[in-house]
Amino acid sequence: MWSLSPDIHHLNHGSFGAVPVAVQEEQQRWIRRWEEATTRFIAEEIQPALDSAREAVARFVGADPHGFAFVRNATLGVASVVRSVEPWFSPGDEILTTSQAYNAVRQTLEFTARRTGARVVVVDVPLSLSDPSEVTDAILSSTGPRTRLAVIDHISSPTGQVFPIAEIVSSLEPEVPVIVDGAHGPGQVPLDLNSLGASWYTGNLHKWVCAPKGAAFLFTREDRVGETFPVVISHGWTTREGSERYRALFDWLGTDDPSPWLAAPKAIEVIGASDPAGWHGVMAKNRELAIAGHKIISDRLGLEPLYPQGMIGSMASIPLPPHDGQRPPGINSPLGSVLLKKGFETVVLFWPDWPDQLLRVSAHLYNTVDEYGALGDVLKGFLKPS
Repeated sequence: MWSLSPDIHHLNHGSFGAVPVAVQEEQQRWIRRWEEATTRFIAEEIQPALDSAREAVARFVGADPHGFAFVRNATLGVASVVRSVEPWFSPGDEILTTSQAYNAVRQTLEFTARRTGARVVVVDVPLSLSDPSEVTDAILSSTGPRTRLAVIDHISSPTGQVFPIAEIVSSLEPEVPVIVDGAHGPGQVPLDLNSLGASWYTGNLHKWVCAPKGAAFLFTREDRVGETFPVVISHGWTTREGSERYRALFDWLGTDDPSPWLAAPKAIEVIGASDPAGWHGVMAKNRELAIAGHKIISDRLGLEPLYPQGMIGSMASIPLPPHDGQRPPGINSPLGSVLLKKGFETVVLFWPDWPDQLLRVSAHLYNTVDEYGALGDVLKGFLKPS
């Protein structure tokens, strides 16, 4: 089913995903159709194909297709919204996010704040939590009369914690519009975006859905469609109105490869068919495996869990002893490269900051419980106790 190397323990699905062979073949089929008759494909085939793919993926995440647009990744989805609403901000206004925000998203917010005179308010959400409601309480306590926008993760990229996003959104909207960074949401947890009620939700399909890289979406609530634009304005601006213009703008930013989007429905089909209970069964199995892996590694290292199992989806994180060398550049610990040489694909971040190290492991259909035990043994063998 997969083309993953058997010589490596692939415990980092959360970063880049993995594409089943059948989905790779579906992507190549679309590429061949384009290359066989490029002009005809663009003139006659691409729009109906995109509309069909949009409907299939929108149905999977419980979203109205009229507010559903494909983008390359969730970072681009967030950037599109933030740049669209930049005129909202005046000096002293606030953009709210959390300490667990994805680094690229955080930089987008800082960039906009610098241009407008607004400031980014970062809500501290620590790894150690006893109840998900602590996340909601922390966010609400930092919201004030100058809060113009909140950008909140659904599932934290650095820690894997599943935030109580429905509670957060209902507590903020409509007074404070919310962008949900759902980079890890689709395929990891069930979604009903129409019911969620956030102004915007952007999610990756190349991660847990297992679509090709470059497949993601931005879902915009109906009342926000007219004020939401891609970062590149192309032909759709003058040829459409309303939701038709919204889709036309995002569908065609210029000549690009639409095959990741067109292959996304096949990924939904293939992964869903791998379990008798469909996607609910897939999500449940991945979660059970992530919980088991988290416990095995923690036990090997003599650590206690720092957050409840209810906040674990298909990823889990374990704090490791601090880095004992000089501070290297970037946010990734050299320990990740050491583990890769030993045959383990993982993520080890300096989080919340150097020298603290955080190991994040993922679980998907190709993983086994023994892999986490093997990783725990390797870590126990060379990590110094804190």
